[in-house]
Amino acid sequence: MVKKIFKAIWHYFRKLDKQLFIAVCLVAGFSVLLMYSLVQNGVTSKNSQMYKIQFICLCTGAVVALIMSALDYHKFTKLWFLYGPGALGLTLLTFTSLAYKPVESADDAAWIDLGFTTLQPSEFLKIAFIMTFALHLSKVGDKLNHPMNTILLCIHGAIPTLIIVAQGDDGTAIVFFVMFACMLFAAGISWKYILPCVIALPFALWILWTKIMQPHQKLRFLVLLEEDPMSNPEFADIAYQQYWGKLALGSGQLFGKGLFAEEYVHVPEVQNDFIFTYVGQCLGFLGCIGLVSVLAFICLKILADSRIAKDELGRNICVGVFSMMFIHCVLNLGMVLGVMPVIGVPLPFVSQGGSSMVSMFICIGLVMSVYSHSEKNYRVFYDAN
Repeated sequence: MVKKIFKAIWHYFRKLDKQLFIAVCLVAGFSVLLMYSLVQNGVTSKNSQMYKIQFICLCTGAVVALIMSALDYHKFTKLWFLYGPGALGLTLLTFTSLAYKPVESADDAAWIDLGFTTLQPSEFLKIAFIMTFALHLSKVGDKLNHPMNTILLCIHGAIPTLIIVAQGDDGTAIVFFVMFACMLFAAGISWKYILPCVIALPFALWILWTKIMQPHQKLRFLVLLEEDPMSNPEFADIAYQQYWGKLALGSGQLFGKGLFAEEYVHVPEVQNDFIFTYVGQCLGFLGCIGLVSVLAFICLKILADSRIAKDELGRNICVGVFSMMFIHCVLNLGMVLGVMPVIGVPLPFVSQGGSSMVSMFICIGLVMSVYSHSEKNYRVFYDAN
């Protein structure tokens, strides 16, 4: 009996995607250290418990990811009728009196106030969308480019995206659209659909800018074209966080001030979407390059895992997780560097937020499940002779 248990454990760890799991845990652990540094240095409230919450969410997410890696991802997708409507229902609660804004100046109320804590349902809606859309694509298979199938897939992608747009969370809406587009492209959508979309894109952007976007949304783009936005009263408020973020990022120079220095450039809500500016202050240019390198490795490893998936479902899941991670990194770093508008997208595994941390680990658990079950006849914990 004991021999069988050890054999099962050895068999599990042999198939575990250890490189991906270790890389993710390193970044998440670094996030906890950053939160602790923020509190200890007085950059945030001394009474803040955010580093403890971040650590609890890290441990919870890591355990869930390890458990998910041992289970067949086909079993998760078969339960779409539970988590799909459930995630949509939670997201729709943000349109009720339970909606909560952690920052009063935020354009959206994307959180639910549970009393003892808050929850961001859109983070779990991303997971539900990746699994349901991956299943939908695999069911369609070679008939993807049949007009009716393509229309149904577009409706599938439009539902969560439009709900998030109505919620006012523009950044998350972009993430959903990119996931939809990447998964559809990787599944083999025909150029007869892609080319008309490319041709219509300029007209769609014109309509979006002139007819749909609100004045405050336009200002977020226009401020990027200003040489000195802080001197212009029209842009000063919108540019404030990004302006101080760039100053903070550059203040660390090559090696940084250290995690426990005496003075830092203040950036509003630095623990959230602008956490990368604190990395620049503490660890300098070299620290930023190191963090970006690990995040790039995680994205590329997920993409590599999609290449060894044993079926289309596994490949679609990995592409979905990759596209989500990649666009999160691009949008967040773009905001910090001042080349993209501030639209509230966190840096994966680094920004403060329990919902984001746990949901990202769940996504990694899905990828690890695909990796573990990449062999045609593989079953976790089976007794190999």
